[in-house]
Amino acid sequence: MRLREEAEDSVILVSNKEGVRMLLREDLEKREIEILSPFACKSAMSRGRAVPEEKCLIRTEFQRDRDRIIHSKSFRRLMHKTQVFLAPEGDHFRTRLTHTIEVSQIARTIARSLNLNEDLTEAIALGHDLGHTPFGHNGEEILNMVHPGGFEHNIQSLRVVDVLESSSSRNGMNLTEEVRDGIVNHTGGGKPFTLEGQIVKISDRIAYINHDIDDALRSNVISMEDIPSSSLKLFGYSHRERIDNMVTDVIVNSQDKEEILQSKEFRLELNDLRNFMFAHVYKSSRVKREEDLAKVEVVIKSLYKYFLKNTEKLPSDLQEIARIDGAGEAVKDYVAGMTDRFALNIYTELFVPKSWK
Repeated sequence: MRLREEAEDSVILVSNKEGVRMLLREDLEKREIEILSPFACKSAMSRGRAVPEEKCLIRTEFQRDRDRIIHSKSFRRLMHKTQVFLAPEGDHFRTRLTHTIEVSQIARTIARSLNLNEDLTEAIALGHDLGHTPFGHNGEEILNMVHPGGFEHNIQSLRVVDVLESSSSRNGMNLTEEVRDGIVNHTGGGKPFTLEGQIVKISDRIAYINHDIDDALRSNVISMEDIPSSSLKLFGYSHRERIDNMVTDVIVNSQDKEEILQSKEFRLELNDLRNFMFAHVYKSSRVKREEDLAKVEVVIKSLYKYFLKNTEKLPSDLQEIARIDGAGEAVKDYVAGMTDRFALNIYTELFVPKSWK
């Protein structure tokens, strides 16, 4: 196919030999400005990257960010990281990767309905959990205890895209400021400055509460009779109904607003449902047996302490980080980046006598 660039009204046109018009970045940027909501974040008006780059001929800045995240090693590792259930017996339990995909789907639906920027929304959603530890939030809690600087997965996610995912420099993925802001503020008290980032923040909660209910029901940790009747009455009695009603509530209450909102009724009930999940699922001994939690603690602490004393055993790129940022920071980066099975394999290699394997 032969590409031909033509100037017309400051928009690049591309044709193939049959004369079929193709879209390039400048066309997409113009389309965003003409079509998207005035509240949407337009890629042509991005605050930019820490290190300026030549723009892509075909993709917008937010599309490039999304692609960089999808092709990263840290994104691929999410498939082998625990969401909630430690060592689940079954193929249908959510992982950190499937959670990320579900957040992305919910967030894109909301962004599309509100005529906001889907590409920015998707990039933030796909990158929001890149910094999660092995063994879910339990791994996060243990690493937070053992690492002197503490540990929060959203801050680590930002560090992944800013520093760790880099082959030749400390520029990391060099993502746009809008995507970086959405990633670091997807949880906690921070508020993303774009509506697209705010969408991901509420979509994350909608996704994990509903898919964790689904997994808990499948594993008989809870039954439908256990779920608060007020939540079932308001949100729905099926997985599909609950997500649809929550998403619709966000869309209806955010239309033509400069903020992403839920109705007060839905917001309060969702908080109550989240509290129920903490009491009956996330802290349940049936989901996380004490002996399994103890094993996780031993693995995380042992690996952290070992590599802190033996930084020469770290991969070469992390040895460089140790020289620049300190040994503790590099070891925290290494342990947090491990998948569940890699952490267990390394622990076995280091601490379990070969005759016991």
